[in-house]
Amino acid sequence: MIAPLAVLLALALQRPSDSTFVTPAWLAQHLHDPTLVLLQIGTRANYDSTHIPGAQFLDVQDIVTPRNSRPMFELPYPDVLDSALARHGISNDSRVVLYWGNDWVTPTTRAYLTLDWAGMGERTSILSGGLPAWRAEGRPVTTEVPTVVRGSFVTRPQVGVVVGADYVAAHLGRRGVTLVDARDPKFYRGDYPASVRDPRPGHIPGAVSVPYDSIVNDSNVVKSVAALRALFAAAHVPAGDTVVAYCHVGQQATLVWLGARLAGYEARLYDGSYTEWGTLVQYPVERP
Repeated sequence: MIAPLAVLLALALQRPSDSTFVTPAWLAQHLHDPTLVLLQIGTRANYDSTHIPGAQFLDVQDIVTPRNSRPMFELPYPDVLDSALARHGISNDSRVVLYWGNDWVTPTTRAYLTLDWAGMGERTSILSGGLPAWRAEGRPVTTEVPTVVRGSFVTRPQVGVVVGADYVAAHLGRRGVTLVDARDPKFYRGDYPASVRDPRPGHIPGAVSVPYDSIVNDSNVVKSVAALRALFAAAHVPAGDTVVAYCHVGQQATLVWLGARLAGYEARLYDGSYTEWGTLVQYPVERP
């Protein structure tokens, strides 16, 4: 029996089953698919100077919501996210591809986590290597801004993507959950002066250090599954543990969150991250 055309089209537009990423070749083949929404992330100036044909600019600030006047990249309220994504032509049946316009990877992984939380994880991918990889293959770029037809999006929050300070505090020292500090090692060590934004230098007790930039190679391509598993093993993250990643404000850690998932861990993001934890005096901090 031959499958209906609609089924075949839906299968063709799905993310490759074994990857969160798509290649430039895949994107070139699907660039004109009717449900594709292509979003460049980075700076507006970078987008204005050059982008992939059909791509829109996504300002990550439009899909995060600072809470309690803290400069954190926390998940937005569903209605705010619904409106922001619909403005970019995204509906719940869209096929979304995200990419960075320069070498700034973590805003893109932050956007990916947000879409995953919103229920779009199976319909969202990241262009491996971003715009630099696309251009390195000699593929076309433009300065033309596409016309966008507003979409219709309803957030379907997914459990287990993010956690709060109460979850982290409840799991301090407990087997089965490993806290992973994604910041530069000097911040993990507490080798910096205290400030109003960061009054207690150090890290969350029991956390191990996996700097966010160790997840990618020199070309900002995420490392192989084998290399990621070795990286987390070297940081003494037991196989089978749940990884809870955090950073300063909840952006850098999304790259570690993604790397942990690819390595086979159940992974979550502490959305408030150390900017929140350091101000909560009821919770301890640690310095080596």
